[in-house]
Amino acid sequence: MVNFLQKLMVSVTKRIDKILYKKNNFVVVSNNCWGAEIYKRLDLEYNTPFVGLFFYGPDYIKLLENFDYYMNKELSFVNESKWSKKTILFPIGKLDDIEIHFMHYKNEEEAFSKWSRRVERMKKNNDLDNFFFKICDRDLTDDDIISRFHKLPFKNKVSFGVGSNNNMNHIQIKEGNSAQFVPDGVELYKCSFKYFDIFKWINTGKISNNFYSKMKSFAKINS
Repeated sequence: MVNFLQKLMVSVTKRIDKILYKKNNFVVVSNNCWGAEIYKRLDLEYNTPFVGLFFYGPDYIKLLENFDYYMNKELSFVNESKWSKKTILFPIGKLDDIEIHFMHYKNEEEAFSKWSRRVERMKKNNDLDNFFFKICDRDLTDDDIISRFHKLPFKNKVSFGVGSNNNMNHIQIKEGNSAQFVPDGVELYKCSFKYFDIFKWINTGKISNNFYSKMKSFAKINS
């Protein structure tokens, strides 16, 4: 009975979300796969290149602090990461001096093609008020980086971490890996609904919680 109710709630709430929010012209910029799940739920094409990849925190904040500069750099590739000595089996891209880890891409050709196409799609939206920036405390993202993130001149920002932060747009997450950092992007997306209504944020720019969002969390929402 519980599984049936959960499946019903997922189906109904997804339909409602598509009716309410599918027409919104938004761009999600995320340090991992969290943002891609928003587009999947609404059955929208990705008008952001920040899909199927992740950044290490120091590179991500550097990109955001120089957003226009880096987003106008052509993507290249390297054979090894400056952040890890492990053998990496997915493409590692570079924009000047920062790395992009294309963990869900088969090869460099696919990563280059999709990144370039989605960058051009993103650039068609030249109103930064329609951009929504997200960061979390994974992959060497510390409190200092999160604080720098909230100083950025962008209107719409949200951060997640297992620890607290003085900024009102920071959300402390209880689910985590040994309480060291929040879950990966997809799992963080699913548990985010416990703490705030993602789609209301996309629609209004306001970070708040409500019964509808918590209901989706109970349903173990997925794309």
